[in-house]
Amino acid sequence: MKTFCGRANPTTGALDWVEESEEYDYHQEIARSSYADMLHDTDRNQKYYAGIRAAVARVKARGEKATVLDIGTGTGLLSMMALTAGADFCYAVEVFKPMAEAAKCIVEKNGFSDRMKIINKHSTEVTLGPDGDMQTRANILVTELFDTELIGEGALPSYEHAHQNLVQEGCEAVPHRATVYSQLVESELLWSWGQLQPVMVEGARLAPPPAVTQCAGAHSVCDIQLSQVSPEQFTPLGPLCTMFSLDFSKPVSSAPQSHTSHFPARVSGRAQVVLSWWDIDMDPEGSIVCSMAPSWTYPQPKAAPWRDHWMQSVYFLPTERSVVEGEELSLTVIHDDYSLWYGLQTDRYSPLETPLCRPCCTCHAHLVWNRPRFGEARWRGTGWLNGTPLCHAIGHCIIVSDGSLLPVFAQMLGAKKVRHLSLFFILTLSSCILIANSMKGGVELLEIRADQLSSNDLGGQQISVLMGEPYYSTSLLPWHSLFFWYCRTALAKLLRPGAAILPRSATLHAAAVEFQDLWRIRAPCGTCEGFDVSPMDQMVQRSLDFRESREAEPHPLWEYPCRALTLPTAVMTFDFTQCVPEQPINAQGCFPFVRSGSCHGVAIWMEYQLTEEVTISMGLSGDGACEWSRHRKQGVYFFPSPRQSVGEDGGGGKVSYSFTFEPSSGDISMEFNVVSDSA
Repeated sequence: MKTFCGRANPTTGALDWVEESEEYDYHQEIARSSYADMLHDTDRNQKYYAGIRAAVARVKARGEKATVLDIGTGTGLLSMMALTAGADFCYAVEVFKPMAEAAKCIVEKNGFSDRMKIINKHSTEVTLGPDGDMQTRANILVTELFDTELIGEGALPSYEHAHQNLVQEGCEAVPHRATVYSQLVESELLWSWGQLQPVMVEGARLAPPPAVTQCAGAHSVCDIQLSQVSPEQFTPLGPLCTMFSLDFSKPVSSAPQSHTSHFPARVSGRAQVVLSWWDIDMDPEGSIVCSMAPSWTYPQPKAAPWRDHWMQSVYFLPTERSVVEGEELSLTVIHDDYSLWYGLQTDRYSPLETPLCRPCCTCHAHLVWNRPRFGEARWRGTGWLNGTPLCHAIGHCIIVSDGSLLPVFAQMLGAKKVRHLSLFFILTLSSCILIANSMKGGVELLEIRADQLSSNDLGGQQISVLMGEPYYSTSLLPWHSLFFWYCRTALAKLLRPGAAILPRSATLHAAAVEFQDLWRIRAPCGTCEGFDVSPMDQMVQRSLDFRESREAEPHPLWEYPCRALTLPTAVMTFDFTQCVPEQPINAQGCFPFVRSGSCHGVAIWMEYQLTEEVTISMGLSGDGACEWSRHRKQGVYFFPSPRQSVGEDGGGGKVSYSFTFEPSSGDISMEFNVVSDSA
């Protein structure tokens, strides 16, 4: 069965009505899931297996039958571990129907169907009794309900319900305990992701509005691969603090709680950011530990396990505070049933200033921009205007970007009249910036789409300069920013002859890459700890074949080390000085391997040409050991399996490519193949 769905097109800006299969949403969820990443996480799997063996052994030593409740079973892996370790029966709960069905296939394939029951429900809906889902309470509770923030997937309510209704008092639990660690730091890099900073433009200081600097920010955690943030980019102001622990073998409460750690400041500095991660003890003694600590905490960083389903957390304090070496500090974490947030008290005898409620954005900036965008807005803006003719503009300058500082920069650099086209809540942010810098009359804010703008809106005058960063809050993939091109086309009749279009063009670049670890999220698993999980591989592949395998997906590649196996190649150029063409744009070619390695896929990004001399890249900024922009996500096209490359030092080989840009939809289709020179 198919249904018509309305989808906002991020490239054209249009509302497209498309016919989609009723299975489309869950195929997308499966295709972009982290199941493969978890199964490839050997450290996690082995620690769980050891903890489960120990728990089953403790129950058996008491002369009891071992009955397991596995909440969030996924593939059924942990239940099969328990049965292999000697458990008598497992109740495996999985709320996602496609995954529950895959688990049934996996369990049957491995010969455990007679001792295991898959329950396709949320654990809080599971019933107990002769006619219920479970005939008896379990004496072993096995769960994998965690996310980067530990409790963000609803672990606390699930544990609370399980202890009240589904497991015996004093049950064994795997994991047995979780502990959250935090460290207060100063970091210009990370703080720039949470607050708009002052910017110097032609010797003048552009100040952020008080509404932004005094805003506590969004409540959502900033989860990143903290291993890729060098210790040189932050200064610890205190020790690594043990904030709180949760004992999962005992009743757990989902009610809000707070925990405070007291310590003297190690050095003087600005308290800005809290770095946080957690570990789980698989046994009561704490001898089997699975840690989420970043690699730079390890004596040998390369020995640290890699995982993408659990990363590290960055929390931004509501306000920046100056602290002095030796000053007594109190760091408080508060959590409800799904999230954590932090507050800092610089005098333990003063009234508690930690917010009682989770942070909430009141300035609109944290709703318009993602975290890296704050940093980009600070350093990218003036560079974007480098070499532009704004100072000589004698007419109208139109800015088409979301939440951009370009209108303010343009006014400061001498544009005669500036208008900013965007949505209401984005324009509210721009208005605050203008008022804070006494420039309210210099920029006109228009809550209007480009295709709705008329000559009357411009007072009968024509546009001298049309400009965009381009940044749009709806963009995910690099080419979604071609929305600027569609806006330029809609405004064509309002442009003065010879009007400046900035950027003048955009070029799509690509390079074949070998990932250090990211390949795991899309690689088939086959067997995991001796269990055949190939039905899950097949399920994921079916969902990929539904559509996703023919598409790239967005990733912030600065977080994922890789090597370029080919030179960066410009594969397609879009000329913004002309309107969007009516006919498709096609590009074919190849890029030869220059290094040997395992080719896991192709990285794709945009570069914008402002002038003949000025180009700004949203992707690769270094060759070989790749360095990537921290402010935008790049596209990644994964190969179904690694392809061996042979570079200049060992022979030939290349990646052939084919791109098609379809103007009517704004979509870019692509195809890549690794071929030998003899092919």
